[in-house]
Parts: sequence; C-alpha cells; structure tokens
Amino acid sequence: MTVVRPPRVAVIVVAAGSGVRLGASEPKAFVGIDAHSMLWHALQGVFASHPTHVIVVAPAGREGQALADALDVAPAARELVSVVAGGQTRQESVAAGLRALWADDEFVLVHDAARAFTPPDVFQRVVAALIEGRPAVLPVVPVVDTLKNVAAQNVVGETDRAALAAAQTPQGFRRDILEAAYRVAESDFTDDAALVRAAGHEVSTVPGAGESFKVTTPVDLERARGLKRPAAPSAMPPVPRVGIGTDVHAFGGDDDLWLAGVHWPGERGLHGHSDGDAVGHAIVDAVLAAAGLGDIGTHFGTSAPEYAGAHADAFLTRTRELVEEAGYRIVNVSVQVQARRPRMAGRREETERVLTAALGAPVSVSATTTDGLGFTGVGDGVFAIAVASVLPVG
Repeated sequence: MTVVRPPRVAVIVVAAGSGVRLGASEPKAFVGIDAHSMLWHALQGVFASHPTHVIVVAPAGREGQALADALDVAPAARELVSVVAGGQTRQESVAAGLRALWADDEFVLVHDAARAFTPPDVFQRVVAALIEGRPAVLPVVPVVDTLKNVAAQNVVGETDRAALAAAQTPQGFRRDILEAAYRVAESDFTDDAALVRAAGHEVSTVPGAGESFKVTTPVDLERARGLKRPAAPSAMPPVPRVGIGTDVHAFGGDDDLWLAGVHWPGERGLHGHSDGDAVGHAIVDAVLAAAGLGDIGTHFGTSAPEYAGAHADAFLTRTRELVEEAGYRIVNVSVQVQARRPRMAGRREETERVLTAALGAPVSVSATTTDGLGFTGVGDGVFAIAVASVLPVG
C-alpha cells in the first residue's frame, strides 16, 4: 500500500498595504489590535492551519518587523518563513510572493493580513477542496443586507442578494494555475479569484467565517479590538515521533504458519507464546516505542495468557487502543521481512490490507532474503524490522 504524502501548501500573507482608508500613521498590517499587530494576529490563524511554507509580503523596509512577528507567533518556524518586499498594488505584492515560492510548493493560498481573525478551519476547508481536485477555491459568506441600486442618491432598483456572496481569504489555487494566470494578466483585479477566472479557470466556493472580516476602516479596527482570539495551543504543527521494532522467531511451531497477519497453509509454523508472527510483533514494538509505551513484553508477555496463540490482528487492535489512550494517533508503519520462506511477493498486498485494517493506519510490507547468510538464509527462522510514526493529538 502506498502511503500518501500530505501536500505542500504555501501561504502568501499579503501585508504590504498602506491602509489609507484606516487613517493610520503606519502600514495597516502593523497597526496594533492589542499588544500585537494585525499581522501577528493573522499569522496565528495561518500557522495553526499547519502550512509547509509561509511567505509574508511586507512593505519595503518593514521586512524585519514582519519576520519578528512571524517568529513571535511560531518561534520554531524560521525554516518555514520567507519575507519579501511588496509592490505598489496588491497584485504586484502577490506576484512578489509567487516569486518566493519553493520548487516543491504544490498549492498556494493567498491571505490578507487585514483579515486578522480568520479561523484555521477556513484554511483547512480551502486546502481540502484543492486536494479534492478543484483548481481554485474561494471562501465566501452570504450577503445579509438588502441591496439597492443607487444613482444620484436615488434608489433606482433592487438586487437579489440570493445569488450574491461576499468573498474572503485565504483564496486557494493549484500553483501552476495561479502562476499562469499572473503571467497573462493584463489589468489589475480586486482579488486573485477574479484574476484566475479572467484566465479561463473555474473558481469554486467553500464556507468562510464571520470572524474573517477585513479591517478597512476605523470602525472595523474597533470591532477587531473587541474580539479575543483564544490562544493557540501550539502554533507549529505537532512533531511526529518515530519508533523502531524488531522480532525474531524460529520455525518449529505446532501449527501452520501465521505471518504478517495471514495464514500460510502448508508452511511450517513459527515457535512463540502466541502464533510467532514476527511481522506483527515487530510492528507492535515499533508503534509502542514511538508512543513511549514500552515494548511488546510490557503489554503482551507471558503474564497475559489471553494472548497465547493470538494472531496479529488481536495485538495490533489492542496496540492502537493503547496508543490512542495515550494521546497519539498512528500515522504509518513500514515493515521489512527477512526470510527464505514463505515467498511474500504474491501475497504482499493482502498482508498490507490485513495489517492496515487491524492497526487503523497504513502499513507497507516489503521482503528480502539474506543470500543464504545467517539463520534466515538457511531457513531456520524469520526476522522482521518495523519503523512506525505517531503524532500527538489534541
């Protein structure tokens, strides 16, 4: 089974605006909401959404202050953050951010620092839609006011608000689509979704959030100052923990062979307290080690008679429960079998399905021989080594 790698998501935070309508004496993104700037608050939501690259586009001369805000929010994120100078228009600033993308950035989210309180789940909805295959994604909220057409201070008609929505950020795009749209843009657009639509691409929507209003006027700033964002438990993505497990069993069991969670009729069994499944036992040791929960003997030793003769599914299911009770989730496991027999190639996919189902996380299986060397080479037994990764939850 192939383990799917999470996509690389870059977030361009546009913070280069002057904020003329705000009437501030400094660039809008650096106006204080409380003890921190608007940019600092916007970055709280950005980092809580776990991006793989953050590009802050700041006014020329303010790059150092922008970096300081980013590292204050996420002190361990220095390697994830790029800061570049913006241009005279928003479009020029986003273009500067695009030039700072890394080669392996796949999706690009463009977010306005003026939307200082956008919740992380809006970022997550946008990314999820991109992963589903949508080329461009726009978070929106319904228009709630009655809309009038006005000319010379007189109402001349009404507009049906049912077909309207207010656009927000982050706006998400496949990287190639956004870069291509910028290359052919012939005029300025009010947002990136409009630019991409003008280039001929479909833009779909996901729900935005009321908290994601844009600070534009002094009234908006006062509203922002009245909000309180809960402190993020951790601005950085949780760090995965890795464990290694090995197991060895000799042939000589009383029954047919059970290995990698499946029955091998006609093959000699392995000797052990349970069914001697070296693959399943190596996985258990690796997962327990990653979560800091000891080893297989701690939980499934001879003092646990209920596991005498048990097969891998029983061990792996209970291991998953132990890990989850300790506050972790299993990300994936890779295990290699070293043995002269049985021949794993024809049943490798089957073993992966069985082990994955029992563990509740992707398990990949590979097999090799030792060219006749050692006890596995002469067919005396089976050796397995597994590597597991887990992540803290909550």
